[in-house]
Amino acid sequence: MNHLKLNKKISNSINYIDLFCGVGGFSKGFDDSGFKNVFSNDCEKDYCLTYEANFPSHKLIQKKIEDLSTKEIADFTQSKNVDVIIGGPPCQGFSIAGNIGRKFIDDPRNSLFKEFIRVVDIVKPNFIVMENVQRLFTHNKNKTKNEIINKLNKIGYHVECKVLNSVDFLVPQMRRRTIFIGSKITKNIKFPEKGSNEILTIRDAIHDLPKLKSGQTSKIKNHIAMNHSDQMLKKMKFVKDGAGRETIPINLRPKTGDIRKYIKYNSSKPSICITGDMRKVFHYSQNRALTVRELARVQTFPDSFIFKGSTISQQQQIGNAVPPKMAKFIAQSVKSMIYNAIKKAS
Repeated sequence: MNHLKLNKKISNSINYIDLFCGVGGFSKGFDDSGFKNVFSNDCEKDYCLTYEANFPSHKLIQKKIEDLSTKEIADFTQSKNVDVIIGGPPCQGFSIAGNIGRKFIDDPRNSLFKEFIRVVDIVKPNFIVMENVQRLFTHNKNKTKNEIINKLNKIGYHVECKVLNSVDFLVPQMRRRTIFIGSKITKNIKFPEKGSNEILTIRDAIHDLPKLKSGQTSKIKNHIAMNHSDQMLKKMKFVKDGAGRETIPINLRPKTGDIRKYIKYNSSKPSICITGDMRKVFHYSQNRALTVRELARVQTFPDSFIFKGSTISQQQQIGNAVPPKMAKFIAQSVKSMIYNAIKKAS
């Protein structure tokens, strides 16, 4: 347990580094659980503008992670004992793994996983938390997941992995994500338990926001309705609460495209998974797509959280984020593991 400061007390700060931080959904959850930010890193301009606007006291390093040198990392951490590194490295290379014996990690499109592990190996935090899409959990007959775990095992981390659904953690959305939790100081990995038996619906999340028509604005920040075409408005008026494109007359109905589009959210259920493009999924009772503020509510960002950049960029920022409430539950599990390790070592 040489990496753990044994003189830590519960009143002292515990800290984290957020890699691939995006707009800071993970950061928000860890901040709200009492963690202190050491530094965060991302390279996307609009995401960084949003992060800086909402976390002015955090140290944000805006550059590609592969350009983050060992010396810079040492300078930024200033030899601090880092409790946890969190992050969600992007992945695109699912198609190549398993082909002609190739591994997921060997795909250059997944080099960012290696970069996450590189920084972990330099900093040597007590814990790591890594988030990714659900598909990763079973991809290539579990080999992809096991490759990642083995890479972390080799640098000294005991790692476990589960699929968590955000709806179990007070998030009004069905969003399943693969979560890796690893530690250098304990093999007793604790994942968050279900937050409540209550299932929040999309209506619970957004019903009190001002009603808007296509193209209308409001005084609430980021609550601006998309300006839909007359053709689109004509199609969506046939779609009722919770219904899909099958309710659109055949002569108007889209013949091709994603079947998950041209639907309306079901007001009595949690939202479907929020992605970077929700322009053809419509409000359950208003003929328009959800505003940025409504999408943010579904992801459990508070109304005080402001999004920067174009509207399309803002939607992508939200769709790629970890829901802060889900992140908070994860953070609380990590926090309890840290304190349990301190108690055992003292």
